[in-house]
Amino acid sequence: MTSIQKTEKEWRELLASKGAEPVAYAVTRQAATERPFTGKYEGHWASGTYRCICCSAELFKSDTKFDAGCGWPSFYQASTDGAIKEHVDVSLGMRRVETVCAQCGAHLGHVFEDGPAPTGLRYCMNSASLDFEAS
Repeated sequence: MTSIQKTEKEWRELLASKGAEPVAYAVTRQAATERPFTGKYEGHWASGTYRCICCSAELFKSDTKFDAGCGWPSFYQASTDGAIKEHVDVSLGMRRVETVCAQCGAHLGHVFEDGPAPTGLRYCMNSASLDFEAS
């Protein structure tokens, strides 16, 4: 169980108050996926910290972001151990590893083992699940 629990109405109100993208609730609370190349952070390269749009937990540092060419923001490692939880996802008839915010359980995206050094991982995230804090 995650440390932050809210009702559907509370999550919707919170996301609206933060000016989240319209698809943010479906992505973070219902595990939807935004269309590739449509998210505001896919081509975003400023220095700073990417946080969970739902609870503001720190997830990724901008210096771990890379252009994977997949249409979603991609990172090769989380900012801290324990920031992200992983679950096996067998929806859509394939095996993937879903990533969720460890603090509030928000669906973030998936992690794949085809990323760059030093980790070899590609955290493929939905922009709608992220917020950005410039440094």
